[in-house]
Amino acid sequence: MASNKLNAKQVANLSEVGKYSDGDGLYLLITKHNSKSWLFRYQMNGKRREMGLGGFPTTTLAAARTKARDAREKIGAGVDPLTAKQASKAAQRAAQAKQKTFKQCANDYIALNEASWRNPKHRQQWHNTLKTYAFPAIGDLNVADIETIHITDILEPIWHSKTETATRVRGRIQRVLDYAKVKGLRDGENPARWDGHLKMMLPAPTKLKNVQHHKAMPYQEVPGLMLELEANKSVSSLALQFIILTACRSGEALGATWGEIDLNAKTWSIPASRMKAGQDHAVPLSDWALETIKKLPRIDNNPHLFAGQRHQRPISAAAIAKLLNKTTRKNATIHGFRSSFRDWAGEQTNFPRNDVERCLAHTLQDKTEAAYYRSNILEKRRKIMDAWAKQCARATAQTSSVIPIARKSS
Repeated sequence: MASNKLNAKQVANLSEVGKYSDGDGLYLLITKHNSKSWLFRYQMNGKRREMGLGGFPTTTLAAARTKARDAREKIGAGVDPLTAKQASKAAQRAAQAKQKTFKQCANDYIALNEASWRNPKHRQQWHNTLKTYAFPAIGDLNVADIETIHITDILEPIWHSKTETATRVRGRIQRVLDYAKVKGLRDGENPARWDGHLKMMLPAPTKLKNVQHHKAMPYQEVPGLMLELEANKSVSSLALQFIILTACRSGEALGATWGEIDLNAKTWSIPASRMKAGQDHAVPLSDWALETIKKLPRIDNNPHLFAGQRHQRPISAAAIAKLLNKTTRKNATIHGFRSSFRDWAGEQTNFPRNDVERCLAHTLQDKTEAAYYRSNILEKRRKIMDAWAKQCARATAQTSSVIPIARKSS
């Protein structure tokens, strides 16, 4: 078959719809829209095949002939040129898929996981810390190219001055890079890992900054505070009394709805979606806690126990903190009352430690132990909460706070 039947001028001037042969399987294809493209026809293993070689004028006649010649050489070597072209494109797409930046991977990871982060503040912190500290340094880098030096450049300037923030940044970068590895976007060890790696380069956070615990009011002083609060009839005061009597977290109390309260069973059932540990938690309510609930007004179209001024919203934690700050007891925070409760239980009673921890909805580390304590120990915990209410009801903070040792639950 003769080759080189066409010339460059013909290719440029041809406009009639059709297929024009240049020889040796190379054709110029013209469609009704005057679109021109190159086609290579060949036979391999008894099958006729066609392979596009590109559009004209991007692919010139000379370039089309070169591509056709390369295809014929592959055929001569026993390689199907169309199969080889498809494999090459697939490899190119795979390579392009690996060209993800750290910022893209971080956003993908957050989008994948943030629905499971119950705390809106936690979700926002993920965005903010990466945007502030990680993205300026490594946001536009290919995630596969991030090395230890990049991580230390981010952490060292804030490791001493903002230790808690720095440790969170490190942990979040580590998770994003772990995610990238699982997705096949990078290989090797994680340069943001702590054990056996950054631990050797940076001082331990605990050596740099003492952990600041919430200020806890001594349990001996809680009765005096409760006297002050009882004189205040506001919703904020009732909320704080409820928080103290149930030893719960402020967020759990403020999110409480009337539907979670069973006055007859004297229980408050908190769904897993609102618990830090992600598990349903039943709180036995003392008589005092029940009386506190009964004093609350019911607001139309607001399901919350401690209804605020905003539509279908509870009062804020700030309102309770402001109230606490106005009392004569300045040595406390709202969260610290959980420590007051635990100190009282540990020093003044012999209730089993795990029963006390379950009152605080703490997750037990021992898995076997945890499985046992998922069983119904509500009545055991009710005895503890009733005893705590009696402690809180003592007439004054000066009155002896020692109560009879409770009998150990069987």
